[in-house]
Amino acid sequence: QSGLPESGKTNLYDGMTGDKFEQPVTVGYIYMLKLSHLVDDKIHARSIGPYSLITQQPLGGKAQFGGQRFGEMEVWALEAYGAAFILQELLTAKSDDVYGRTKIYEAIVKGEAAMEPGVPESFNVLIRELQSLCLDVELIKAGEKKPVAATAAAD
Repeated sequence: QSGLPESGKTNLYDGMTGDKFEQPVTVGYIYMLKLSHLVDDKIHARSIGPYSLITQQPLGGKAQFGGQRFGEMEVWALEAYGAAFILQELLTAKSDDVYGRTKIYEAIVKGEAAMEPGVPESFNVLIRELQSLCLDVELIKAGEKKPVAATAAAD
């Protein structure tokens, strides 16, 4: 009815020179749809919230009032900038270091500026999994001697 080809394409001409363009161009009605992604539906913030029972890490996702994931590539980016203390805080106290979380809260209440990182709970889960495979894993803190059983077994 409109006199256009069935393919929906027609030849166009350059307005300056009058030459025909090499390829036919799609013409016709343009339909626009409004995207329903609104800021009020997307925004999410967390100061306190639920933690996983096993790993003690913040839950993920807005629906569970979880935290923002800090992935491997983000860790690499902060490593590249030499932001070691920010990484230490993000990967311990702001994640699954229960002892560190408590110490930071106490420091804020007392007005101190000290951070004592502990062992992340995910590391404790790893140790328990290795022990469940009958691997004898023992942690030795810096400055301590080897456990007596380990010294006797080495002799």
